Amino acid sequence: MPVLSVEGVGKTYTRGEAPVVAVREVDLFLGKGEFVALTGPSGCGKSTLLHLCGGMDYPTRGRIWLDGSDLGSLDEASLTRIRRRRIGFVFQSFNLLPTLTAVENTALPLMLDGVSPDVARRKATGLLERLGLLHRLDHYPQQLSGGEMQRVGIARAVCHDPLLLLADEPTGNLDSANGADVLELLQELNRSLGVTVLLATHSAEMAAAGQRVLHMVDGGIESETHSRRPIARPDRDNEGG
Repeated sequence: MPVLSVEGVGKTYTRGEAPVVAVREVDLFLGKGEFVALTGPSGCGKSTLLHLCGGMDYPTRGRIWLDGSDLGSLDEASLTRIRRRRIGFVFQSFNLLPTLTAVENTALPLMLDGVSPDVARRKATGLLERLGLLHRLDHYPQQLSGGEMQRVGIARAVCHDPLLLLADEPTGNLDSANGADVLELLQELNRSLGVTVLLATHSAEMAAAGQRVLHMVDGGIESETHSRRPIARPDRDNEGG
């Protein structure tokens, strides 16, 4: 069963008297451990499609399944649980809470899902250490560099072991060196955790990291190319073997 199945999905917004078609008749299937890049010009529908796949908006038509759950049939409370437990989001603008430290921002999704503060902090600390931020645990976002803030954002996105990681222009606010570091980090997490990644990007270098690259134009997927990079399998599957 695919982690993500998108069938005939479209999204139309009404602005004034004229409808605006943001996504049109998209079919998309992502398997366990895939890293898929979504490219295209500004306004082509990449971000809208990611929001639909992440249950942040409902499609106007078509259906989306995540691990067998039909997102369009769920109420907002059920969608919130799906997002909290099965989906991780990485945003261009980091979206860290300024009043929380790096470790508190990372632990927040776990605590919102009922995990005790001590357990959530321990897991967040271990993950931030893995990402080279052990010395920044108690720093606030305004005390971090852009690259460090995005690493905290990625830690927050994967702290609850999601099935699907959605990254919307994650290097858009970073310089080339930090952007390369973030891409390497996403690839490493894809390999080590086996998390399925759907990445929206303008960057050809970022897109080249995917096993598949989907090119969007005017709300639809116009073409697809493939690389030779193998699909990731989680390290934990190989333990003891």
